[in-house]
Amino acid sequence: MVMTSYAAPAGPVDVSDSDASDIGSTPVSPKGSAWQRYRWTVVRALSPVVLLVLWQIASAAGVLSERVLPAPSLIFDAGLELLRNGELANALAISGTRVVQGLVLGGVIGVALGALVGLSKLAEATVDPPLQMLRALPHLGLIPLFILWFGIGETPKILLVALGVAFPLYLNTFSAIRQIDRNFLDTAVVLGFSWRQRFTTIIAPSIAPQLLVGLRQSLAIAWLSLIVAEQINAESGLGYIINNARDFLRVDTIIFGLVVYALMGIATDGIVRILEKRALRYRLDA
Repeated sequence: MVMTSYAAPAGPVDVSDSDASDIGSTPVSPKGSAWQRYRWTVVRALSPVVLLVLWQIASAAGVLSERVLPAPSLIFDAGLELLRNGELANALAISGTRVVQGLVLGGVIGVALGALVGLSKLAEATVDPPLQMLRALPHLGLIPLFILWFGIGETPKILLVALGVAFPLYLNTFSAIRQIDRNFLDTAVVLGFSWRQRFTTIIAPSIAPQLLVGLRQSLAIAWLSLIVAEQINAESGLGYIINNARDFLRVDTIIFGLVVYALMGIATDGIVRILEKRALRYRLDA
């Protein structure tokens, strides 16, 4: 019998990541791997569908009364009716304009006050206490005063949205500025940076993440405020459609209008999330 000897190679053996992962592991099929990666996404997508199916079945079986909670098919038909006669498109344009106007007005005020209070101890001592008192008030409870002060036109609707939008942006701007590393600002002063250079290179990038979070919060509050604001003698917009449906006991149209409000809130939040990913991609790459 001839014996052959095997000499181990000198020096350390280089084991690649793929080799290391294969040791003591069983192969996983690509199909199973894909299911494990996306199973919760699939479940999240299917859960509303299952809920709608159960809702439809309960309505068809008479468990749910159409006067209380119409079937999803009836709500869908009511939406198609509004879409075909052009009322939905017109209402979305008007309500969207109100949200944009309130968001811009409240956003400018909130960010400006947040920056002022965040950068100045004097402003924090004099401006912040009244703002905190105003923030503690339920702004939807101010509707009677807004009607007395500004009438029943477009102004109280826009101002109500702006009031709800301002405080999340104010608090997030103030907090973000106070969390900036003081060493960065001191270094900028030593290097002779102007105020504009300090703002563009240090302050703005530092507060951007928290400011975008405040914007997402403000958008949710903007649509919530609009739902109530458009009940003020509305003659157009989604609120008018809901009020008109209430007068004619059209529960299906009311629910469809509320669903549209929710979908618009989700859509605008998604837009901000996309902007957030693009604006903060440098953090994801780090």
